[in-house]
Amino acid sequence: MDTTVVPIWIYMVVTILSTLHADRNVYPSAGVLFVHVLEREHFKGEFPPYPKPGDSSNDPITFNTNLMGYPDRPGWLRYIQRTSHSDGVLYGSPTAEHVGKATIIEIIAYNRRTFETARHNLVINIMSTEEYPLPYQAEFYIKNMNVEEMLASEVLGDFLGAVKNVWQPERLNAVNITSALDRGGRVPLPINNLKEGVYVMVGADVQFSSCLREVENSQNQLRCSQEMEPVISCDKKFRAQFDIDWCKINLVDITKMIMIHSNRPDPGTGVLPDIGGYNPPPESLKSRDFFADFLITLAVPSAVAMVLFSVLGYSMCCRREGVDKRNMQTPDIQLVHHSSIQKSTKELRSMSKNREISWPLSTLPVFSQSEEVVPPIHPDNYETTSMPLMQTQTNLQNQIQIPQQQPSG
Repeated sequence: MDTTVVPIWIYMVVTILSTLHADRNVYPSAGVLFVHVLEREHFKGEFPPYPKPGDSSNDPITFNTNLMGYPDRPGWLRYIQRTSHSDGVLYGSPTAEHVGKATIIEIIAYNRRTFETARHNLVINIMSTEEYPLPYQAEFYIKNMNVEEMLASEVLGDFLGAVKNVWQPERLNAVNITSALDRGGRVPLPINNLKEGVYVMVGADVQFSSCLREVENSQNQLRCSQEMEPVISCDKKFRAQFDIDWCKINLVDITKMIMIHSNRPDPGTGVLPDIGGYNPPPESLKSRDFFADFLITLAVPSAVAMVLFSVLGYSMCCRREGVDKRNMQTPDIQLVHHSSIQKSTKELRSMSKNREISWPLSTLPVFSQSEEVVPPIHPDNYETTSMPLMQTQTNLQNQIQIPQQQPSG
C-alpha cells in the first residue's frame, strides 16, 4: 500500500506546482469592467507551511503586479489590496485601442513570514465586442462602499440588479469602477465605520429613465446647490443597501457627443535630412578689445562714486561752523542758563561722592551752632558774572515808568 501512495502524492505536488508556474489566460471584453482576484490560497503551495499544522492560513502575503518588462501596470489596469491577510484585486476597463494586444502581467507574491516569493503570469487577451461602446452611460457615486467591497461579484450583481429595475434596459454592463480617493476624495476618519466611497459607471442601450432624469430638474438642482438631498422617486430601491449621492450622478449620451479630431503632424522617421557636411569655424578668429566694456562697467561707476564721496566729505567736514561761531550766534541769556545748569550738575555730582561729610553741600550759607557763617564748599572756582538771570532784572533807571492818572478833586 505504501508503494502506491507515494507516487500519487508526488504526482499531486507536481501538478500543483506546474499549475502555479503556468501562465493563466483571461479574455475580457473592451468597454466592460474586468475584475481578477489574486487569491492567497492559490499561492500558499509555493511557501513552506507553518511548523504547526493548520496555521498556514495566517501567512501575511502581499502582491506586486507590473507589466512584463516595465515597472508599472498599464494605464487602464488598477490594483488594490487592503491588508496582507486579504486577497488582491486587479480591475479596470480596457478600451478598443487594446483589442488584439496580449498584455502579460507579472504577479509576484511575497510571504512576509518566510521572506520568500512566488511568481505567476497573467495573460490578458482583450476581445472586441459589437456592443461597445454602449450609447447611454450613467455614473453613480455610492457613499457607503469601498472599492474592494464593490468589486465583489455578489455586491456588484446586486447593484446592477437595482439599476436594471430602475432603468429597464435590454443590455446593461458595468463599464468602470473608480475609488473616490482617485478622484481627489479624502481618507475618511476611522469612526462610525465610514467608507471612502466609490464611483460606478454603468452603460445601457436605451434612453435614461424618468427616475434618472429627475436629477436634472430645477428643484433638485437648487437643492443640490444648497447642499440638500434631492427628491428622487426611485431612491428607495437603492437605500436598502446602497447610499447614492444623487447630486453627483453623471448622465452621458455618447450619441450626442461631438467627436473632435485633432490634426497631428506627421512624426516622420526621426532622422535629420542630409544638408551637407559640417563646416566648423576657422581657427584664426579676430581678437576683441574689451577696454571699452571695462570703462563702461567699472570705470564710469567708480568715477561717479568718487565724486559723490567728495561732495559728501566736503559738506560734512569743511562746512562745520564751530563752537565759537555757535556761541556768538546764541543769546547770552541761554549761555548763562546753560552755565548755571552745568555748575549745578557738577555740584550735585560732587555731593554724591562726598556723602560722608556731616554738613551738606549747598549753594546757600550754612549757620553752625557757633552762629558762624560757613561759606558753601565749591570743588571748583566758579567765575561770577554780572549778567542777570532774567531779562526783567535790569536797572531801575532803564525802566520806563507809565504815568498814572490822578483822580479829579
